[in-house]
Amino acid sequence: MLGLKLATDPRWVNIVESNIEEILTDHAWCEQKAASNAISIVTYNSELEELVTEMLVIAREELEHLQMVHDVIKKRGLTLGRERKDHYVNELFKFMKKDGSRRDALCDRLLFSAMIEARSCERFKVLSENIKDEELAKFYRDLMISEAGHYTTFLGFARKYQDNIDIDKRWKEWIEYEGSIITNYGKNETVHG
Repeated sequence: MLGLKLATDPRWVNIVESNIEEILTDHAWCEQKAASNAISIVTYNSELEELVTEMLVIAREELEHLQMVHDVIKKRGLTLGRERKDHYVNELFKFMKKDGSRRDALCDRLLFSAMIEARSCERFKVLSENIKDEELAKFYRDLMISEAGHYTTFLGFARKYQDNIDIDKRWKEWIEYEGSIITNYGKNETVHG
């Protein structure tokens, strides 16, 4: 369904299991950034009522996920560490088109967001199927479903609001680009790392 070029090697979970506190901290900050991204889309596109309504739903869900991750961290007697840089997301950000109309910029921002959600969904699936910790397996299976919903929402809005862009063609470009950079990741105990 996601169409990603490269699947995450299940052995990545072995790295994750070596430092659960790190993956949970990184995951918490990913949720915070996802909520901020949805709010940014609202800020720059406040005239698009349907988009604003759905982005507010996503922002709220992402904050709920942040709360859920924080609850897991506290329950396990761990500490939410400082915010981490997400080099994967930063590389994706560079691929976003900076020229064109406001509508073009919105569509590329939505595709950027869909790509992050697609990879997060895929990583959560790998975690849910391979992590030995049953509580975390269920936790990530449930979040995987939510991420898939966000992915389809972002992609659907990109299709709805496109003017002069062939969204399917541009999405394929995003898939190709992500496939070229993801080979550098999957070596750290972070959601995208």
